[in-house]
Amino acid sequence: MKYMILSFASQRDYDGMAGGSEETPGWAPEDVAAMVGFMEAFNKELADSGELVETRGLDAPVHTRRVGAKNGSVFVTDGPYAETQEVLAGYWIVECESFDRATEIAGRLQKCPVSEAVAANAYADIRPIVGGAPDLGF
Repeated sequence: MKYMILSFASQRDYDGMAGGSEETPGWAPEDVAAMVGFMEAFNKELADSGELVETRGLDAPVHTRRVGAKNGSVFVTDGPYAETQEVLAGYWIVECESFDRATEIAGRLQKCPVSEAVAANAYADIRPIVGGAPDLGF
């Protein structure tokens, strides 16, 4: 079975990793390097075990566009969105034996070396990937 593991962050997190802003302290270069090293090792372990299908990180929320429709007209809004604190930061698609195994894999992300403030809001969602509408009961 395939599962998608979704990780979340905020624009503030991206700002910190990029050196900081007026409202956000920057991460030390060694802290960014530790996080990158953790992610590279995590991804390699999954690839070596044969469970990794794909993984990608996503650019900062400020580089987001939202497309919707209102009263029959399409609209486009640039990010970030004041009403949104967390956004999708990246994902992994894994193929493994069970939902429990996918959950175990996602739990290892909690060991990523980040500041206490970032860790306090860090979480991942795990969702089974379905093959089509029949799998959803439609």
